[in-house]
Amino acid sequence: VQLQASGGGLVQAGGSLRLSCTASGFIFDKYAIAWFRQGPGKEREGVSAITTSDLKAYYKDSVKGRSTISIDRAKTTVYLQIDNLTPEDTAVYYCSAETTAGRDPMITVVTMFRVPDAITSWGQGTLVTVSS
Repeated sequence: VQLQASGGGLVQAGGSLRLSCTASGFIFDKYAIAWFRQGPGKEREGVSAITTSDLKAYYKDSVKGRSTISIDRAKTTVYLQIDNLTPEDTAVYYCSAETTAGRDPMITVVTMFRVPDAITSWGQGTLVTVSS
């Protein structure tokens, strides 16, 4: 399983960014793809997730209402767009993947958010810097 995150950059507060996570090396059909972030001096936190089998999206409170997660199956890529960015969104954003084969997809996502250290597949991270 390989994940390539991209799309980070410097953006002014109030702006938007679309992050990409391109997957390879596995069958894309039954996976949960989750985005995490780690800001300066902060712990890693889950941001959003999507399950490829049923396309159900999950958002944490920090981005709920101003973000959209989506999938392009043909490109095996998951996108996370965050709007109305604030300096609090400054962080390195990582995507991760866990199989949902033989599992409940929602429980897989919940587990990923609760126990991120148990996730074995991570992308390399992309830096988002929001200036005030």
